[in-house]
Amino acid sequence: MSLIDLTDEMKTAIDNALAEQVPCILATASADGMPGIGYRGSVMAYDGQNLAYWERAKRGGLRNIQTSPYVIVMYRNPETRQAWKFFGKATLHETGDVREAVKVRTVQAEIDRDQDGNGFAVIIELERVETMAGEVLMSKD
Repeated sequence: MSLIDLTDEMKTAIDNALAEQVPCILATASADGMPGIGYRGSVMAYDGQNLAYWERAKRGGLRNIQTSPYVIVMYRNPETRQAWKFFGKATLHETGDVREAVKVRTVQAEIDRDQDGNGFAVIIELERVETMAGEVLMSKD
């Protein structure tokens, strides 16, 4: 185990997930523990320790993050045989520099779907990265 420092392979795979038709999946839980799951086409490697995505739908997953910020992002590409689970704590950025930095890097298809233009950034501070089999590759612990 080591500190969180996403590899170039991970960053490239995540940043190109939507273009390669393998969008990331975000898993959340409500305050009372009810799970939620959904695709997020805008997930990106914000830097070596954080993932980010553009939140435009503002539905169940958002409500869950507001009350219980711990999430899992899953990436899997069956063609390249790359697959990871990213565990972390989500923080919303409705205004400010972080919001703008994520918006600029968000894939155009996701920005185009944000019809009212009121989307915002979600930063996921990573605490652990695992293989699909549960082997810990990186951890803050």
